[in-house]
Amino acid sequence: MSKALFCHEITFRFLPSTYYPSTFHRSLTSSVSMKSYRDAIVCLNSLQTPFEVLEERRRIGKKMDASALTEMQSWVERSGLKIPDLDKLNIIHVAGTKGKGTTCAFMDSILNQHRREHSVPKKIGLYTSPHLISVRDRIRINSEPIREDLFARYIFEVWGALEASAAQEGRDPRVKPVYFRFLTLMSWHVFLKEGVDAAIYEVGVGGAWDSTNVVEKPVVTGITTLGIDHVAVLGDTLAKISWHKAGIFKKGVPAFSVSQAQEAVDVLEERAAEIGVNLHFIDVDPFISKVEVTPNAEYQRGNISLAIALVVEAGKKLGLPGLHPDKCPEVFKDGIENTVWRGRCETKFDGRRKWHLDGAHTVDSLKVAAQWFARQSKEGTFRILLFNQQSRPEADDLLRRLQHELINDCGLRFDHVIFSTNVTRKSTGYRIEFENRNTSTQAVKELAVQKRFAEVWAESDQMPTIHTLPTIQDAIELIEELSEEQEATDVFVTGSIHLVGGILALLEGAASPATS
Repeated sequence: MSKALFCHEITFRFLPSTYYPSTFHRSLTSSVSMKSYRDAIVCLNSLQTPFEVLEERRRIGKKMDASALTEMQSWVERSGLKIPDLDKLNIIHVAGTKGKGTTCAFMDSILNQHRREHSVPKKIGLYTSPHLISVRDRIRINSEPIREDLFARYIFEVWGALEASAAQEGRDPRVKPVYFRFLTLMSWHVFLKEGVDAAIYEVGVGGAWDSTNVVEKPVVTGITTLGIDHVAVLGDTLAKISWHKAGIFKKGVPAFSVSQAQEAVDVLEERAAEIGVNLHFIDVDPFISKVEVTPNAEYQRGNISLAIALVVEAGKKLGLPGLHPDKCPEVFKDGIENTVWRGRCETKFDGRRKWHLDGAHTVDSLKVAAQWFARQSKEGTFRILLFNQQSRPEADDLLRRLQHELINDCGLRFDHVIFSTNVTRKSTGYRIEFENRNTSTQAVKELAVQKRFAEVWAESDQMPTIHTLPTIQDAIELIEELSEEQEATDVFVTGSIHLVGGILALLEGAASPATS
């Protein structure tokens, strides 16, 4: 069924409309109950910013500014909410470059462990991005993605509310918030209507002007490890990036950060003083010595320590003064050890193949992922690398850094290196929840990025056989063929959370008829 039945095409507001061809679809006309989950995803995908728009924004140097918050505040009110309503969610707000999703996952697991043992908080919300396999992964209640029918219902309720307010105010109902803004907006509707007591929010990009930052009174804010990322949007120095991340600080709201480079510390402290925030830099919590940490690395101990500090502080605001590792150590121990955050340092066995999956996509995170794989892979094992990074302009440099870390620093060699696109299947293309309009369709079709990666790798390493493939399914089939006669094979998949998600979806048969 055509998406024209269900949703409008978005009108982009970042540049004059003459830059973009406009294709408008008919309005929502049938009742919410008549629409399926697939219909909801089709509408949601129509809100993705096309590659051509992103390219034009990069060309003219368009960056986020304070108007992004003003626009988001407007969308909140048009959807039927008031900004102060969001404070009812007791939000824990987390920004950072590395580890922010993982830190949120640790907090979610600890709070849910407390809920299971003490029946409070009754409902815990978790909002993260991007999604690994299903877009529903982004919006969870009590650690579970919300059901498909509930997800679809809320998409169409929020969609309808925005169109109704537009009609009432004489605005164009075809204009909608872009993909991430819409999901952020929807998450607040979900959590408020479903009676969530506390909600954990991971920032999308930056912090100061991120869609999640319209919240006025979070209960606590946290900053994970900072590094260089999203340079085109946030700036090209650690100081500039730190300024954006510290934008989530709110006057009078406690803030915590892991240890940072001095350049970042200086900016965070300056911003904290400016905003009126009591900022705490935390060391590794002694309690962690009693916990099995996976992977057992310093950065993970930092993530866990921050999660503990944020949960303890949030507990005070939630009326749970006993929520402390000294008072309920088993809650924290079990919560930490039972945390599941898929696609990050994940291993999966498939016969004699061992898949090592990590969606790292920054210089620092790729270094950590390479070191993790090196600890896992035994000497003499047949090794295959599968890599892609389709959307970042610095992707070539990321690959060079990864190659140097694997070969020069970790002393690893690969028998085969594969570069594939993120397209899921040979016959049907993208799984609908993996559809990505932010990348060049032509480049994907021509394997332009993959061919360039092959050249980059061969500049410094001619030992492995290098392959460029059009789909993830092709990559899996080749890996199965190459490893068929091997006693043991280590497959390292990295560079993109979308690539890792596609691998898992195909290996686990997650591409159901409704979403494939």
